[in-house]
Amino acid sequence: MLWTPKIRLVTVLCSVVFVLGTALQNYVIIDLDLIEASMRLKGADTAEAPTYLSALRLVGNVFIAGNALGLLVWFRRRWLFWPVLAFNVGQAFGVFVVPFEVHRAAIGEHGWPGVLPSLVTDGGAVILSIVLIVAYVRSRRLTRTGDPVRL
Repeated sequence: MLWTPKIRLVTVLCSVVFVLGTALQNYVIIDLDLIEASMRLKGADTAEAPTYLSALRLVGNVFIAGNALGLLVWFRRRWLFWPVLAFNVGQAFGVFVVPFEVHRAAIGEHGWPGVLPSLVTDGGAVILSIVLIVAYVRSRRLTRTGDPVRL
């Protein structure tokens, strides 16, 4: 995929927002009290809350690193397309994977700002994934010489 200036800029800006939003979610919004509250809302035993928090923070750290990889797009490395797309598609699944009780507990503890980082990062990842897929498809259209068409 050819990184056009517009796609590079959009990807880098989104990556900055996603790194900051995921870090905010991972270390400020999500804490043991919020996890316990979400488990109570779900009717689950809270004894496993510390383990669940550790696993959730590990996943958050992986997405922070993956989103930081998107910052390297600025340097036009073609090989970055697939890892960046994969991390964004993975983060987009957060819309479906994160239990609603976690959002309810975040709203209860922090108000609407408690869900804003998750909505921005997961929802933004959906949009960026679509943009990257469309850009890839458009760049694969061939000219008469067989070269990819720049966007």
